[in-house]
Amino acid sequence: MSRPFPRLKRGLVAILRGLKPENAHAIAASLFEAGIEAIEVPLNSPEPFRSIETIVKALPSSALVGAGTVLTTENVDRLHDVGGQLLVSPNVDGGVLDRAGEHGMVTMPGVFTPTEAFQALRHGASALKFFPASVLGANGIAAIRAVLPKDAVIGAVGGVSEKDFGDYGKIGVETFGLGSSLFKPDWTAHEIGQRAKASVEAWDAVFGKSAA
Repeated sequence: MSRPFPRLKRGLVAILRGLKPENAHAIAASLFEAGIEAIEVPLNSPEPFRSIETIVKALPSSALVGAGTVLTTENVDRLHDVGGQLLVSPNVDGGVLDRAGEHGMVTMPGVFTPTEAFQALRHGASALKFFPASVLGANGIAAIRAVLPKDAVIGAVGGVSEKDFGDYGKIGVETFGLGSSLFKPDWTAHEIGQRAKASVEAWDAVFGKSAA
């Protein structure tokens, strides 16, 4: 069974698509120092498992580190081997979710419809990643959320930046995956850290100060 989605200080997941292993330590440290505790390295990045292993070793055990774009059970096993605890996918694959559950991972599959959302929950998903959120919008997610279990954790991912927190906050969504607004492979760790601080400040402004 997948682990429940952890209570992070802030509902922010950094999506580091294209991260290079040699930059993983510095960028992860910069993000964590800024206040982002969850980090996802999509598997279509260069040597993603090497980056994930580096980040797992670099950050405190309280960090939630893992992979995105996980499509096969083989990838789930490899993620487990390098210490990853977060599994994010663009789709709902029962086999992938079940295997991740066997490893006790936190799972966040991508959904777009009520059918997909309920399928993900049946396979024990820790949270639902509404993707691409920019297409559904806050109103679309709100309509689907109305029929879901009240305790379902909802995340908005895809075309989302700190400018959108207020709109999603009005419908009760507090968890976001931040990709291109936060990270690009050619940006420095310092620049990424500054963007992370801006995102953290924006989240705090909408949802209240963190517990830190």
